[in-house]
Amino acid sequence: MKARGLAVFIGLISLATCAWAESVAPVAATKLPLVTPDVTKLRLASANALIFDAQADQPIYAKGADMVQPIASVTKLMTAMVVLDAGQPLDDPVVIGIDDFDLLKGSHSRLRLGSELPRGEMLRLALMASENRAASALARYYPGGMDACVAAMNRKAIALGMNNTHFDDPTGLSSANVSTASDLSRMVRAAAEYELIRTYTTTPSYYVEVQPGKLLGYSNTNSLVRAGQWDITVSKTGFIREAGKCLVMLANIASRPIVIVLLDSYGRLTRIGDANRVKYWLETGKTMPASRALPRSTTTKRVNGTLVPTSTKSKTSAKPSTPAKART
Repeated sequence: MKARGLAVFIGLISLATCAWAESVAPVAATKLPLVTPDVTKLRLASANALIFDAQADQPIYAKGADMVQPIASVTKLMTAMVVLDAGQPLDDPVVIGIDDFDLLKGSHSRLRLGSELPRGEMLRLALMASENRAASALARYYPGGMDACVAAMNRKAIALGMNNTHFDDPTGLSSANVSTASDLSRMVRAAAEYELIRTYTTTPSYYVEVQPGKLLGYSNTNSLVRAGQWDITVSKTGFIREAGKCLVMLANIASRPIVIVLLDSYGRLTRIGDANRVKYWLETGKTMPASRALPRSTTTKRVNGTLVPTSTKSKTSAKPSTPAKART
């Protein structure tokens, strides 16, 4: 009888232990059910869009998401991934050469011929400021050169399941760099696995020392990053005439990781307005009032057109130059 009672007691203890273990299991280990707001409440001006719940691993909203089109500087996320995959030292010097000049679109750059920066700094400028010469130089210094870098970008696209994507150059200046909103959601999620890409794409501003005593200030091309009112994990903008204004992001909205892909947005502020509409829709389930889509002002403090980075506050002798207006 005693043995029987002991067995029952042990069984009860085991059940209690299992219940306790389940109660303290990490929430991240399970996928929370997807709650989709009424899609008729979301009205986007971008020609192509995809809103993807990365936790539920499924789309929430799609608009022309499988249409192939140019993607402009969104390309640089793939450039960054293959550069980091190559494992070259980030402190190795990279020098801007004549081959890095944009003869296709004639885009402006303040990195002059012969400018030298560590690979890591070139990567930061290519991602946060969409610096075309920096992206081109990174590809030239890739093992095997520019062609090898672009080939690696296309191989990685295939490996990620981006079956409707093709890369022709590492900057995005070529309109032959094409993809779809669906494919780009895969690329954004892959890019989020790289710590440096997460850090560099969400840096509001930064100074680089191109020569002793001379600092160049750069600002992030995404005004939502600069404003600091979003919880953004990965960000990249893009623009060429053939692609329109483009924006891709991974951001935490309503306590969920959400991928936002906005392509071919007409007008200077449309992509930002659309992003704000998506955020409002996910948080409230309602259509955002037109007056709130584009805030008139932010509380972001600027010095000489950019934020003062912590790492350069002590450099009182060096005079920073005013950042050029973001073009992508």
